[in-house]
Amino acid sequence: MLRSLEEPISISQTTRYIGSLEGQEKGPTLIFFGGIHGNEPAGVKALEQVFSQLQHSKAAIKGSIFGIRGNVPALLQKKRFIDQDLNRLWSSVRIAVIEKKDRSDLNAEEIELLEIKQTLTVLLKVKSPPFYFIDFHTTSSRTLPFITINDALINRKFSQCFPVPIILGIEEYLEGPLLSRMNQLGYVSLGFESGQHNEHDAVQNTIAFFWLALVFAGVLDKITVPDFEFYYNELQKSAAGNNSFYEVVHRHELKNTDDFRMLNGFKSFQKISEGTFLAIQNKEKIHAEEATILFMPLYQKQGAEGFFLIRKTPKWALRLSEWLRKSKSDGLLTFLPGISWQNDKRESLMVNLSIARFFTKSFFHLLGYRNRQVDENHLVMHNRERAAKNEMYRNEPWY
Repeated sequence: MLRSLEEPISISQTTRYIGSLEGQEKGPTLIFFGGIHGNEPAGVKALEQVFSQLQHSKAAIKGSIFGIRGNVPALLQKKRFIDQDLNRLWSSVRIAVIEKKDRSDLNAEEIELLEIKQTLTVLLKVKSPPFYFIDFHTTSSRTLPFITINDALINRKFSQCFPVPIILGIEEYLEGPLLSRMNQLGYVSLGFESGQHNEHDAVQNTIAFFWLALVFAGVLDKITVPDFEFYYNELQKSAAGNNSFYEVVHRHELKNTDDFRMLNGFKSFQKISEGTFLAIQNKEKIHAEEATILFMPLYQKQGAEGFFLIRKTPKWALRLSEWLRKSKSDGLLTFLPGISWQNDKRESLMVNLSIARFFTKSFFHLLGYRNRQVDENHLVMHNRERAAKNEMYRNEPWY
């Protein structure tokens, strides 16, 4: 029987590893995270249950499986974070600053980051590739289960194995998520949002996703997971048969001083019409400026995003972008006015908007670039494909 999500987490459960298993046969290394946000216990509860089941299973494991607790102090207090959002600290710049600090000057999340980073450094050094990083989350609003990915082709391909919607582009709007860090290192990395906080369906969806991931990555043979079809069908049912791609087009950013209240009753993937009354912020009404699709409306005290807006990505755009990326057409961009490589590594483009205004974000997205605004006239465009370790995954069954 599942433990209640309201049941407190004991001190004995505060070790970094939720579980770990080593197979006798060579295979991939799967690393799962639960509780990066402390008010999202479903991932931890699910990982505790499946590792307990696997310990007693006679199924032959190929490779290694690890479950890692995220923000332990915040989990104990059932808060998203104590001092800072742990899932916004993983940029190279922030990590460098944190690593230079004296330990006595570190806040709660900075200590957690350094411990998790050390754990990952060891695993990447001693375990065998290919590596998969999967981060379990839940949302404050009602939602279909869904996957979020940084838009590299290896992430797309692996994510398409699962019968749930896939969200592209959220990394353009968030600074420092853990999975963006792993993507920058070139590994398959995806987030799975299993449902609303504290709902048992969120735990069940996470458990289903875990078993499917083991099979799709080749850690377990499908025949050794008797409930595989049940898990697949249940996840497909929870997602209402929706396995489309979507792209984030807007983030409603919040400051710490903002008084924000989302109106009750909204949920992710809800279609809304122009003029829909969405929220009250600092005593002013917020309305939808156009007909669109609402995504992750905020119904909790902590958080820097009031809501997102998304749109469905057509299949022709996905196919075109795959062809353009494989043909490495982006190598010609620097011959155009206003576009140059940011440095000698040729991993990012610098776009001068005062010269190259004829280009749109959608055009760069097709080529695999995601933007970060530097100032009013300059964008830095990062190419996920150039960092991706495609060779590592070339022999995987889903590739």
